[in-house]
Amino acid sequence: MTPVLYSFRRCPYAMRAKLAILAADVHVERREVVLRDKPQAFLDTSPSGTVPCLSLPDQVIDESLDIMIWALSQSDPQGLLNMPKLGWDLIARCDGPFKYALDRTKYTTRYPDDDPTHHRSGASGFLADLNAQIDVHLFDQPSLADIAIAPFVRQFAFIDKDWFDAQPWPMLQGWLARFLASDAFAQVMVKYPAWVPGDTPTAFPSQVDQE
Repeated sequence: MTPVLYSFRRCPYAMRAKLAILAADVHVERREVVLRDKPQAFLDTSPSGTVPCLSLPDQVIDESLDIMIWALSQSDPQGLLNMPKLGWDLIARCDGPFKYALDRTKYTTRYPDDDPTHHRSGASGFLADLNAQIDVHLFDQPSLADIAIAPFVRQFAFIDKDWFDAQPWPMLQGWLARFLASDAFAQVMVKYPAWVPGDTPTAFPSQVDQE
């Protein structure tokens, strides 16, 4: 059976899962979910009701990082899993305090009691550390950390792109620009119609994407 990936195009967690699946060249059936109107088949599959969710014949993987590791454990031609402990530490910081600060910087109406300027300053410490690591210890060669972190840096950068571009982070800005210009990013951002039960299966990566 072909694995089924429930996804949402703009979700950074789903984005990084798709990046790993693409890098592994593992083919799945992609089902695009409308988050405001989640299909019952998705809710019956996902323990958390969140994307991404990968349904395999023998298990369901409901966390994006676990999906990435599963995909690259099947095939890792770029050696993305070969990274130092620093990479895992940066992913943990991205998924923890940086994501916390990102949400409170971006979604001001959702967190009306939080000061977005304060949280932007908190997020900046992590981004400055990333800037210092690029081409020094970790990001000189692509690894799991690159594709796990890039979607969240992208999300933060576009809260206020002019402000982001004005920061003293030339290595980070160049790294993000390369990610945004990459074929991999273009492929994971291809628009898919919302899935409804009975639809013809939609392959990811598709043959069209790979041409």
